[in-house]
Amino acid sequence: MTMSNVRTVRLDWLGKGMRFRAVGTEPATPAVEIDGDGNSGPSPMITLLFAAAGCSGSDVVSMLQKMRVQLAQVSIEVRGQRREEEPRRYIAVHYRYLISGEGVDQNQAERAVSLSLEKYCSVVHSLAPDIKVTHEVVLA
Repeated sequence: MTMSNVRTVRLDWLGKGMRFRAVGTEPATPAVEIDGDGNSGPSPMITLLFAAAGCSGSDVVSMLQKMRVQLAQVSIEVRGQRREEEPRRYIAVHYRYLISGEGVDQNQAERAVSLSLEKYCSVVHSLAPDIKVTHEVVLA
């Protein structure tokens, strides 16, 4: 395992409720607050959806730019369905991509999204393999 394949984070409890300051240490990143109660920052489960959306969004933007699309908007809504019983993990994740720009067509957008979710998005591929991942693409 090389150091370039390792990522390290640190969470420090802020002394109140379920609030933590999270920072990437390898590589260094700006800090964010994660709140298990979801009051002063996103909860861990919401943060996971942010990560899934951000990872795929980066893939999609990169691929569409390589296809010479002049992007105006890429918005991604991610809905996670959790189990009722413990552990209340996600059992299904649905992505809704809203994409607009000069030169974008449905086939290009679908291809970029499919490649992201099926091949490139490391966050999606880090999730449990039985989580149902679905998507839709809407051209704005």
